[in-house]
Amino acid sequence: MDKNKLKSLVGDLYNIVNELEEMFPGRHFTPDGHMVGSLGECLVANAYDLELLTASNKGYDAIAKCGTKIEIKATQAKSVAFCSEPEHAIVINILPDGSFEEIYNGLGSLVWQQFSEKKLPSNGQFQISIRKLKYLNFQVDSNDRVKPKRTGGRSLRN
Repeated sequence: MDKNKLKSLVGDLYNIVNELEEMFPGRHFTPDGHMVGSLGECLVANAYDLELLTASNKGYDAIAKCGTKIEIKATQAKSVAFCSEPEHAIVINILPDGSFEEIYNGLGSLVWQQFSEKKLPSNGQFQISIRKLKYLNFQVDSNDRVKPKRTGGRSLRN
């Protein structure tokens, strides 16, 4: 996979969104739903050298070289949803230039604990705020993070 091409294409997509919003004031063309999820999965799989699996696996989207199953969540909103406890979770915010900000990278159990006293919502998805995930991310031990791949000593995450 060509990392620079991927970043460029995502950046182009957001440039088109900006142009459409300028052409049609008051209208929003923000990519969302499946597109953001798929873009996030591709960006994360590339940056962390993960094996991306076929879409719609229950509870995980990729596997690390060590065998860890990873649930990838991408957002542009203020929260993300979880249906089940992942082994590991990476949550990102996709930026308009095609890069991303890592929000959370750690054990799924730390996220899932936040729902322990809550009743399952009718849609079967627990919501957790980006703000809360950023707070939890500070509690993750460095040994419990999936490391980004490196080339020549430089991180390829962004």
